[in-house]
Amino acid sequence: MRNVVVVGGGILGLATARELTSRGDRVTVLEKEDHWAGHQTGHNSNVVHAGLYYAPGSFKARMSVAGNRSIVEFAREHGVPVEVCGKLVVATREEELPGLHALAARAEANNVPAKLIEPAEAHEREPEVACLSALRVESTGIIDFPAVCAALVRLLAEAGADLRLSTPALGIRAGRSGGVEIATGSEVLRADVLVNCAGLHADRVARLAGLNPKVRIVPFRGEYFTLRPESAHLVRGLIYPVPDPTLPFLGVHLTRMLDGSVHAGPNAVLALRREGYRWRDVSAADLAEVARFPGIWRLARKYPRTAVDEVVRSLSRRRFANSLARLVPAVGREDLVRAGSGVRAQALLPDGTLVQDFIIESAPHQVHVLNAPSPGATCALEIAKHVADQAS
Repeated sequence: MRNVVVVGGGILGLATARELTSRGDRVTVLEKEDHWAGHQTGHNSNVVHAGLYYAPGSFKARMSVAGNRSIVEFAREHGVPVEVCGKLVVATREEELPGLHALAARAEANNVPAKLIEPAEAHEREPEVACLSALRVESTGIIDFPAVCAALVRLLAEAGADLRLSTPALGIRAGRSGGVEIATGSEVLRADVLVNCAGLHADRVARLAGLNPKVRIVPFRGEYFTLRPESAHLVRGLIYPVPDPTLPFLGVHLTRMLDGSVHAGPNAVLALRREGYRWRDVSAADLAEVARFPGIWRLARKYPRTAVDEVVRSLSRRRFANSLARLVPAVGREDLVRAGSGVRAQALLPDGTLVQDFIIESAPHQVHVLNAPSPGATCALEIAKHVADQAS
């Protein structure tokens, strides 16, 4: 029986730990926070993605289609709230129609159940929506990802896993007799294999373990609003815009949650610290690290207008509402109540390219998940299988 240490207690770390225990490994999970799913998993839109947007054959495309099924089955088996409600992707301008048709072709290539529909049919599903044409995606759903994590924690505890909160990995080195040694501050753990699922700190953990990953994690904050209860009737399900295919972000959208509330967002602005959920969350060390990385400056030169627009939309409720009104014209500034935000761990290359696919790298006695933002939670059980295969 091998000893495996998993760093990170979000959905990826917990799902990977469960997969490893099911294969007979003795697993310890280290989470630096005092609760599970404290960052990306606990601050996302809780959407089960269908696999619509991703390049055919990519990790994201293959794992999303399989992950959509497996995470829904897991939720139903373990009493986690989930609803497969579908969504609409809508083109509101003539210049968006080619992009919508390209998405329809990609859906077919990825075996995602979707079809183009006319405005009349779109209005049957969403009476308030504005569109010239729409893509109906059948397998998109809504789930409670923190509840998925709670179920995983229960299963891990039953399987005898060693689950440690408030326990950061502070030092990592090769073991004197093989394997890996991980210092936590109070002790040194010895493992046959280290698995890094640290999300926002994945690149730092990799460097701590002696790797030199070519990517750098850059934190992008996604801010949300909620529609006032008296305006929630304006949205019945999920309404998305046609996204910019050069960016890994899907644009602000409207999502009816499991409790009937409607969330609006997220946008995408550079966070001023790795865990910067507000503008006032600033880390000089984190900012200096980003500033030293040439990729951030090359990214800014590629998308100067997009960067400015996102900052303005972050600071202006009216601008945010205008973006939503493109999808549902009845939504106005007065309908929005500021809600929480999340921070996306987005990998960036030195040439300024935002990495579109998952990155999972191996080294002797180590596996590192270096890029797994959305749809990472949807794909968690499938990523876990792949990581477990790599670890063995």
